[in-house]
Amino acid sequence: MPSDIEIANSVPLKPIPAVASAAGILPEELELYGSYKAKVAPSVLGRVAGRPLGRYIDVTAITPTPFGEGKTTVSIGLSMGLARLGRSVFTCLRQPSLGPVFGIKGGAAGGGKAQVLPMEDINLHLTGDMHAVSFAHNLCTAYLNNALYRRRFPIDPRQTVFRYVMDVNERFLRNMVIGVGPGDDGIPLLSGFDITSASEIMSVLALADDLRDLRARLGRMVLAYTYDGEPVTADDVRVGGAMAAVLRDAVKPNLLQTTEHTPVLVHAGPFANIAHGNSSIIADRIAVHLAEYTVTESGFGADMGMEKFMNIKCRRSRLIPNCVVVVASVRALKMHADRIPIIAGRPIPEELLRENTNMLDEGIPNLVKQVENARWFGVPVVVAVNRFAHDTERELDLVCRRALEAGAFAAVVCEAYEHGGNGAIALAQAVVRACEEPVNFRFLYEDTASIKEKIERIATVMYGAAHVEYSPIAEEKIRLYERLGWSTLPVCIAKTQYSLSHDPALKGRPQGFTLPIRDIRASVGAGFLYPLCSDIRTMPGLPSDPAGAHIDVDDTGRIVGMF
Repeated sequence: MPSDIEIANSVPLKPIPAVASAAGILPEELELYGSYKAKVAPSVLGRVAGRPLGRYIDVTAITPTPFGEGKTTVSIGLSMGLARLGRSVFTCLRQPSLGPVFGIKGGAAGGGKAQVLPMEDINLHLTGDMHAVSFAHNLCTAYLNNALYRRRFPIDPRQTVFRYVMDVNERFLRNMVIGVGPGDDGIPLLSGFDITSASEIMSVLALADDLRDLRARLGRMVLAYTYDGEPVTADDVRVGGAMAAVLRDAVKPNLLQTTEHTPVLVHAGPFANIAHGNSSIIADRIAVHLAEYTVTESGFGADMGMEKFMNIKCRRSRLIPNCVVVVASVRALKMHADRIPIIAGRPIPEELLRENTNMLDEGIPNLVKQVENARWFGVPVVVAVNRFAHDTERELDLVCRRALEAGAFAAVVCEAYEHGGNGAIALAQAVVRACEEPVNFRFLYEDTASIKEKIERIATVMYGAAHVEYSPIAEEKIRLYERLGWSTLPVCIAKTQYSLSHDPALKGRPQGFTLPIRDIRASVGAGFLYPLCSDIRTMPGLPSDPAGAHIDVDDTGRIVGMF
């Protein structure tokens, strides 16, 4: 089969106004960025607000492995399958971070015959939203440092919590000392860089209702604390309005198309292991008012992006999903067998490609747990087994059978990578049936629960932990946040994506472990607290063989090597 980029280059794209028109977006609600991408004005929501809501589907997965499960491919394939059934549909995705695109993960626009196009654009700059978030964040940091330098507030230099961001994986910038030059170069401070997708501004963008709400949330962001332990906000240092001006266009979702010309809204890109890992509320609201079916995707596994989708995004948006799709693959489940070490960047071991039901049996408990996690919220669950070339019928049947035994409403094989929408018709039919089932939606915890109660509910119910252990710093932060009245905020736990636990070496379905909370940070503007587990990093590093080392341009100017 041709490579992803060869397939992408072979698909004749429709002009984006035609895609928009077919989706019910008016010309005056469209801002063109060339012929094949555009921004959608949020004002469309005012026009369609009275329409009934379409079906809302969240696509999640088993615990991911370095070899990928094909969650975005399945999300796109499902949308195209629904379109082939005659249903109007939107796909809502996050914008990929440039860091992983050039680092360990590569592209994030689907694959094979189930891609978002133009795939190079979605994986690179698109319409500049990532750069706008980076600039707004660093502008805010500059204003904070200026306020500190000019002593406008009694800011404790040891309690400045707003660092810098850049959209590059650069481990050398995780921690640094700034302001050490001569003269008026500043005040020596401990600081560092996070990746742009970990910026609170990215989460604000994803959770805002509109530009006005975005502006208010930016102003509430806590940048530092005074010597008396009082928060200093972005509005205190007079930068909230300037950030909103920078992000005025970034608040508008980006419209693209799939390989079969169904509409896709790509907007915001918060990480799922650090932030809440979902695309924007604005994009989802536009989609559910315009289409019969909206397929939105949560980052990483059901214990992470889906849990945060339910407890953070749905709490904010007041949209309730009709169905959850859990994506799995045979080789990924085999990867959860203890005998296969997780080493990012290494070739796929032969054991994963050969039929081995014993190894599959060892990994299937992870799927069972993630199905249980999705079912906990009272929503029907469909398991999509993403087929790869080496899979056997016996292995695929085993995964589907075990998924049904775990309580899935349906379990079907998806072949969207090879066959596009036709390869996802069975999945689309199962999702349509599931969306007709009753939903008894519930949150995992109430707003009134204490900070520790929220953390422990997630740890024990979603992850399978037996206990939670708090560092002295975490205990101190809990007391501070309770005093400041922030205990009603939801919790967004930052941990590894490679395990249900905090330890990537604990694969499958670990049980009885203790979850260590080493720190808790407050994203007051975004509207959540995020505890940090173990040694989770907010700035990734590059692997020994970065994906960007294989990206180039040919003599015609086409990008090659992106996957």
